[in-house]
Amino acid sequence: MTEADRRQQAIVDEFAFLDDWMLRFQQVIEHGEAMAPLPEALKTDDRLVRGCQSRVWLDAGAEAGAFRARADSDSQLVRGLASLLVRVYDGLPVEEARAAEVWFPREIGLAEHLSPNRANGLDAMQRALRAAAG
Repeated sequence: MTEADRRQQAIVDEFAFLDDWMLRFQQVIEHGEAMAPLPEALKTDDRLVRGCQSRVWLDAGAEAGAFRARADSDSQLVRGLASLLVRVYDGLPVEEARAAEVWFPREIGLAEHLSPNRANGLDAMQRALRAAAG
């Protein structure tokens, strides 16, 4: 099992005890609230993730052999989704970040409970992270 898989399994385990979708969405929002905000100077057009209904900024790339990822959004729910993706990717070896397959949204049922626009935004954030990993 890769480090990315271990991190995703931890997310799945964390959400497993929440059987109500309102509680799950609240948990996602709380993750976003706990994530450090992206400095205003980094909220630039070149860091905007295309394909998201909300504005999402992604600051990601290789740093000393590790993949670094930070994100922010003007939507509480999307910020929470971004924080979960950052939790999976940030600090991975670049090669692992490049190859990582994100499966936790499917396992916790996010894909079926998000609106089509939010699901497309989640997919766009995943693609942007993989692209940033090279």
